[in-house]
Amino acid sequence: MKKGLLKAAAALGVLVLMTGCSGKQGTTQSGNAEATQEVNSEASKAAGSEETFTVGFDQDFPPMGFVGDNGEYTGFDLDLAREVADRLGKKFVAQPIAWDSKDMELESGNIDCIWNGFTMTGREDGYTWTRPYMENKQVFLVGKDSGIQTISDLKDKIVEVQADSSAEKAIKEDEALLNTFKTLLTTPDYNTAFMDLEMGAVDAVAMDVIVAAYQMEQRKSDFVILEESLSAEEYGIGFKKGNETLRDQVQEQLEAMAADGTLKKVSEQWFGKDVTTVAK
Repeated sequence: MKKGLLKAAAALGVLVLMTGCSGKQGTTQSGNAEATQEVNSEASKAAGSEETFTVGFDQDFPPMGFVGDNGEYTGFDLDLAREVADRLGKKFVAQPIAWDSKDMELESGNIDCIWNGFTMTGREDGYTWTRPYMENKQVFLVGKDSGIQTISDLKDKIVEVQADSSAEKAIKEDEALLNTFKTLLTTPDYNTAFMDLEMGAVDAVAMDVIVAAYQMEQRKSDFVILEESLSAEEYGIGFKKGNETLRDQVQEQLEAMAADGTLKKVSEQWFGKDVTTVAK
């Protein structure tokens, strides 16, 4: 887009020079027409380049969004977002963000939405949301031989969560539970949390059950998910407050994808079953 604007500005500069230097009226008019056509062409290209759908996501949050073995961004949510962009005739842009900076990214316009296992519960008034497309819950992941079987067994234990996550919010809202922990640590991403758990640096990690189950399968680690959940929630796609136009466009495509079986197909590819909740 910047290159197009520079070219357009250059074309206007040429036009001014031609108007000031030419002594022939006909030549000036011809130059004006050619320069105007070039300016309009470059302006159209610049406008066209803005037809993007930029999705903010945490690149360390498999299977919703992450860096694949080939170095490309991939994930369940990104596959859905890419399909929505295609159906809207927009260029899909996957934009990794620091999760605790997501609001700033959205407010500044660097991203069009947050779509990455984004919990609606407790955030209902902070964004313009699609309807929920998936159910989830927050759980505790512990070592298989840790002896921890219930949430009460976390007393005097070190628990880790991602900064600004739904798990952190749920724990801090439950002061009675929080006060039983020895320490509540935060980390920028869950990859670090899993490594801490594997090394024994922490006793438990609180996180989304969908992500926990996927990580257990991928890492082949001796982890278990406690049966008691911390909280139940729903995933949605969050847009800047008031951006109902784009939200409605995305919602319409999600419903169309549910009706034609696309949501089910993508879900089965990632989870082996349809976990989506969009009404057909």
